[in-house]
Amino acid sequence: MAFWKRKQQEIISLGLNRAATPEEERIVREEAEGSDDQARFYDRFKKAVSSTRENLAGRIDSIFAGKRELDADVLDHLEEALIGADIGVQTSLEIIDSARQQIERKQLNDVDELKKLIKSELRGILEGAARSRKAGTVASESEVPLEIRPYVMMIVGVNGVGKTTTIGKLAHRIKSEGNQVMVCAADTFRAAANDQLAIWAERSGVPLIQQKPGTDPSAVLFDALAAARARNIDVLIVDTAGRLHTKANLMQELEKMRRVAGREVAGAPHEVLLIIDAVTGQNGLEQARQFTRAVPITGLVLTKLDGTAKGGIVIAIAKELNVPIRYVGIGEQMNDLVEFSPEAYIDGLFG
Repeated sequence: MAFWKRKQQEIISLGLNRAATPEEERIVREEAEGSDDQARFYDRFKKAVSSTRENLAGRIDSIFAGKRELDADVLDHLEEALIGADIGVQTSLEIIDSARQQIERKQLNDVDELKKLIKSELRGILEGAARSRKAGTVASESEVPLEIRPYVMMIVGVNGVGKTTTIGKLAHRIKSEGNQVMVCAADTFRAAANDQLAIWAERSGVPLIQQKPGTDPSAVLFDALAAARARNIDVLIVDTAGRLHTKANLMQELEKMRRVAGREVAGAPHEVLLIIDAVTGQNGLEQARQFTRAVPITGLVLTKLDGTAKGGIVIAIAKELNVPIRYVGIGEQMNDLVEFSPEAYIDGLFG
């Protein structure tokens, strides 16, 4: 560990050439592990948004190449670059407007200051959405109050966005945090969904409650809640049907499941996470609009962030819906679902 070696060198340079006490060694090693973990986290995020970075930062750099003064032409091309990365028309216009006003007031004088403004505006949008977390929800499942058991997470989203895969990764992640996790297979309209979920549950080492295809999803949820209470489960993750978001019967079914959960466990569902495929861009934003009109979404999970050059959709969704982005998928492995960090995302986006 580089951090640990540096600390040893610091002890020598300070004239403390002695054996560290067990307590000193423990503290330093914990700091070293934390430092290395953070570095790895930022590196993974940077790789995940590399395509978007090339799309956005590459365009911005070409706009600014050889430019010393900020003029209308620079701002027009910058606006196109932001929209092209799927950051959203309204957001892009607001950023350019802010830049134009500051230039007119002589508060913005060069390219570097303009870049800082863009980064600050984008990060502010994401941090604002993160602060909008609904009352009763938590920043991490590891923070769940002991009196809430089971903590019920309902997972929604259209078919094909990676919902089943995300549930498997989420179950693995939350179990790794020290929680007892159970999965409820309430997407009973697709037999394949249960089969896929069974595979992921086995990989994650968590129990799965399911019934035969066609069973009332609310009945499966009722059984899962009873099983979770009986087994003293900490977190229950509930899969739901993912038919087209324009179908009213799907939204009615989700509402029915919410009522069943609320009757059986106070405050349930405590989280309703909407899964969106980042590759779908503006279509993903439209899905989010439809779902938030029908159910109280408490957070978003963006899958396949590493597979798109239009990862700016993260900004567009956060801006319009003001819903926190909880997790992002940055790869295919079990550990490739990470908590979203506005700081790491923006830093990765701009290199």
